[in-house]
Amino acid sequence: MILGVIVLFFGGCVAIFSTAAHEVSKSEDKRTSAAAAGSEVRDGKFAFIVTSVDPAVAALGDNEILRKTAQGEYVVVHVDITNTGDKAQSYFGDNQKLIDDQGKQYSNDTAAELAVNTSLTAEINPGNKLSVSIPFDVPKGTVPAAIELHDSAFSGGARVALK
Repeated sequence: MILGVIVLFFGGCVAIFSTAAHEVSKSEDKRTSAAAAGSEVRDGKFAFIVTSVDPAVAALGDNEILRKTAQGEYVVVHVDITNTGDKAQSYFGDNQKLIDDQGKQYSNDTAAELAVNTSLTAEINPGNKLSVSIPFDVPKGTVPAAIELHDSAFSGGARVALK
């Protein structure tokens, strides 16, 4: 009887861990597979469309006070974000990540973001769309492969191919 309980307990644990591993795998597949630029991807309450990617530049901004010079060079990704939820949702550029062709991940340059956008964050009401430019300071010669877009710092994200 005790042996039967142990076997059932062990079997139940294996089933739980197997299901959890499968769900993590599905989430990782979604995050690492990349949609084509120009197509809509969704993460949480946001729908994202990458509209263009600028060629790399050494500095950003027309205003001398806000002008920012890169440590390497800036890659700027232009994205339209639509709130698909039923209440206002905050967008933060800092949640977005650039992935190069070597798999390295880069965060956006918040100071440079002020040089190309009116603010670092925005409250987007349901159904409204916001167009943003997301600058990434990357080493010279970096080949951007994808951008990972998030509706929050804790969401799974959705990838869009940039090449």
